Amino acid sequence: MAKKTPFYEKHVQNKGKIVEFAGFLMPVQFEGIIPEHNAVRDSVGVFDVSHMGEVEIKGSDRVKFVNYVTTNDASQLAINQVQYSTMLYPDAGIVDDLLVYNLADRVLLVVNAANTEKDYMWILENKKYDVEIENISDAVGQLAIQGPKAEPVMQKLFDVDLSTLKYYWTTETNMKGIPVVLSRTGYTGEDGFEVYLDKKYAADVWDMIFSAGQDFGIRPIGLGARDTLRFEMRYCLYGNDIDKTTNPLEAGLSWIVRLNKDEFIGKEPLLAIKQRGIQRKLVGLEALGKGIPRQHQEIHAGDEKVGFVTSGTFAPSLKKGISMGYVNLVHAKVGNKLKVMGKEPIEVEIIKGPFYKHGSHK
Repeated sequence: MAKKTPFYEKHVQNKGKIVEFAGFLMPVQFEGIIPEHNAVRDSVGVFDVSHMGEVEIKGSDRVKFVNYVTTNDASQLAINQVQYSTMLYPDAGIVDDLLVYNLADRVLLVVNAANTEKDYMWILENKKYDVEIENISDAVGQLAIQGPKAEPVMQKLFDVDLSTLKYYWTTETNMKGIPVVLSRTGYTGEDGFEVYLDKKYAADVWDMIFSAGQDFGIRPIGLGARDTLRFEMRYCLYGNDIDKTTNPLEAGLSWIVRLNKDEFIGKEPLLAIKQRGIQRKLVGLEALGKGIPRQHQEIHAGDEKVGFVTSGTFAPSLKKGISMGYVNLVHAKVGNKLKVMGKEPIEVEIIKGPFYKHGSHK
């Protein structure tokens, strides 16, 4: 049976279209994907991301252990610094991508909703050193407040100067008397904050944020716009662009792999892959005409199949079809023109960097 997040009643009150997603009843949209997408690009919107998983690591060796189960270098994190990372299987396939929060007395791992139980079991199976591991997902509510107006909205609710909270940093503080973990990361390309709270405060926190954002036209945002915003930034989605059959080097995530650090799960196979060279690469593809590439469609160079689409959608900010896909390395150069084989072939071009290049994140 699908779970409800602590904000479920708020979604119903706001006439959200509820669907089942990753085992939760979640709003896919409220007034529509495109107006919600544009609200976040232009002003500010609020996402319920309480379905995400939270695993807490405590104990004297917590950072050492997290360094062992993730690819990035957690030992380099200052207190209250946040890091994007991956966990790997022994063959270098990706267990999940996640955020690592190095808090004063614990490390908080924030994982993808559909992977929470799998990730938790994986972490437990690989437990070593002096650590305690707890899945606290069911006790936590989480909201993401995203958009160029996120800071003035949120500043009304905090005594701390939010302009001093830098990108990929966090703080444990109070929001009008309610204890929260407040961070500045986000998955939209815009400036924004995440608020983690005890679920018993959910209704109060929601109401405070919407009251603070009234002057800015703040809106609730559903999963649909969350995906288009994420995709325009070319951020990977687990289950589409990365999974256990892909490795971080071919997925363009070598920047979160520290091969020079000590032992970590998947290190040896990654070193071998790096030595022999990747065979394919995850690339961004912009449609040159009409048409929207879709997941699983083949990518061709002339008559030859050279890859496949992992994600595809219409980009509201660019008003064109965009996609990501794995392409054989020889054909994966920026500027190459290829075809995606839909009902009609769609001509696409490989682009560098994000599709949307005007985000407000700091």
